[in-house]
Amino acid sequence: MSNTLLDQAKQVRSGEELDIANVHAWLSAHVDGLTALPTVTQYAGGASNWTYCLDYPEQSLILRRGPEGTKAKGAHDMGREYRLQDALRPVYQYVPEMKAFCDDASVINTDFYVMEKLTGIIPRKNLPRDLAVTPAQTKKLCQNVLDCLVELHQVDYQKANLAHLGKGVGYTQRQIEGWSERFSKAKTWNVPSGKFVMKWLAENMPANERICITHNDFRFDNVVLDANDYTKVLGVLDWELATLGDPLMDLGNTLAYWVEPGDDFLAQSTRRQPTHLEGMLTRKEVVEYYCKKMSITVDDFTFYEVYGLFRLAGIVQQIYYRYHHGQTNNPAFKNFWIFVHYLMHRCKKAIRNQGK
Repeated sequence: MSNTLLDQAKQVRSGEELDIANVHAWLSAHVDGLTALPTVTQYAGGASNWTYCLDYPEQSLILRRGPEGTKAKGAHDMGREYRLQDALRPVYQYVPEMKAFCDDASVINTDFYVMEKLTGIIPRKNLPRDLAVTPAQTKKLCQNVLDCLVELHQVDYQKANLAHLGKGVGYTQRQIEGWSERFSKAKTWNVPSGKFVMKWLAENMPANERICITHNDFRFDNVVLDANDYTKVLGVLDWELATLGDPLMDLGNTLAYWVEPGDDFLAQSTRRQPTHLEGMLTRKEVVEYYCKKMSITVDDFTFYEVYGLFRLAGIVQQIYYRYHHGQTNNPAFKNFWIFVHYLMHRCKKAIRNQGK
């Protein structure tokens, strides 16, 4: 296995340092076999929760904590994220092993949890340069990743005693109302009001909804691949938003990030995963593949497409709101308001093209 293929954490960003002495002291009392202070690095991104790698002589661990600044209600709940993964791991093989959860504010002034590190490739904007890829293998990768989503949606959550993960029935309405409220509260002067899209979503909710375990942030850059066979998925990460919800809405969330070769310049400029590669399924093909695997018939995917795009606009706007009000100084967020405009444009375009 070449180290050039493995996903590597980098230097901790300024202002996001850990008090590693305090963390180590706490961890030593809760995780067996830790000796000297670890080397601390941080993973790219950080738009939501902050993720660190703690390299101990004995083992490497991943630490997750929420960001600084004002948090949306229910967001960045480390305890929930920890307990959810701990409960799901016995019935879904792709969840990392949870190690410890800390709600002692005296350690780093916020909740955090620690889990096993899955060593492999994380397919971010591009696959590693040294990785030999073929269209056939890339198609297999795409299908295997989608199969992980299908497998999650097919978990019998009641049989697995996981009904406590969410409210379930009424999910669609709660999501439309919730994201509409969150977008409105996070609105800044330089983004659209979103009223047209919010009204359309409220008036076009499907009559029927299915309920299953949903990830709600299922993307290529949230999976870990085997460096010896990049078509094989080792794990699925970032369970912050997982709940009991509608599987087609989960798929809509996934496709909101899906940039394919025929997309416009703005879409290409925001691509964060390698869905542009030859061999990857198109968004239309993804819907067809998923529905066939799930034995679901969908006559019109427009609602789920618009929902996914609008929800992403809400997430982006909440992040930008923090930057706009000086709650974070990450320069990557400076122009997020432009992306909000673009996502609203995509929503309206999908609505206009419905049925075409």
